[in-house]
Amino acid sequence: MQKKSNYFYRKPKISLPRTNHRIKSLDVQVIDSNGENLGVLPIKKAIDIAKQDNLDLIEISPNANPPVCKIMDMGKYKYDMQKKASKAKKNQKTVSLKELKLRPVTEIHDYNFKIKNAKKFLTKGDKVKFTVKFKGREMQFTDQGKNLMDRIIEDTKELGKVEVSPKFEGKQMIMIIQPN
Repeated sequence: MQKKSNYFYRKPKISLPRTNHRIKSLDVQVIDSNGENLGVLPIKKAIDIAKQDNLDLIEISPNANPPVCKIMDMGKYKYDMQKKASKAKKNQKTVSLKELKLRPVTEIHDYNFKIKNAKKFLTKGDKVKFTVKFKGREMQFTDQGKNLMDRIIEDTKELGKVEVSPKFEGKQMIMIIQPN
């Protein structure tokens, strides 16, 4: 199956509850448009009450016994659901992972520059992944990489803590630091 381009992509619709004649239960707990509980009513009577006010009967809690339905305007209900979803999306915080690559023979100036960037990322709330790559004969001197990782931990300890401690994966050593 081929991946569709963004041109044909539709936003997923929010799942809407059952309304009016789509409600499957015979008896429902009815709440009117003012928020007052009308009690348990047969579905036909509840729909008639909603139609008198030119409103819809919306199933709010389908898993209850009997299901809870509210008399309200479906358009207003959809609008409120979209507002609630967009507010939840706006309030969520995304944490991204920034990667900084080093070598065991990295010079002090380059190291300081990388640490400065790491501190900037940590203050923004991003996680930082440090990767120390070993090439050729450098694999014999893995203790230099371990010392480098210890120095990184020491230099960033006021802004972040180690989430994934330094470990080897193939020819590289990896560590992840998360913000405090």
